[in-house]
Amino acid sequence: MSNPTYRVEIPDNPKDLISLAARVYQKHTELGTDSPLNALVSHKWSEHGQKVAEAEQLQNQAEELKRQSEEATSKRNLLLADIGETVKASRDLLEGVYRENPRTLGQFGFNVSETARKSTKKQA
Repeated sequence: MSNPTYRVEIPDNPKDLISLAARVYQKHTELGTDSPLNALVSHKWSEHGQKVAEAEQLQNQAEELKRQSEEATSKRNLLLADIGETVKASRDLLEGVYRENPRTLGQFGFNVSETARKSTKKQA
């Protein structure tokens, strides 16, 4: 019989990679001097193992900040509908008040561009 082929996957996802590293480091620590990972010449767990806990902490912080960001964005979006309508109503009113000099809307913070409107009338 031939030996089956297999793959040992390493996750690309940071959270999954940190989780795998924590399990590897834990087993390495449990085995102590009997751990085969003591044979590593570079990338020794004795030098890099403590980085796993820091990476886990930063991952948790990043997830919490992402949750907070999504919550803030959702709350902001609820406010934007009313704000947008108020700005449009203000523009419309100011366009009527300053009909003779629409550039005055710039004093209220509006960007006023001077472009000629296209005629909607059909030519014969």
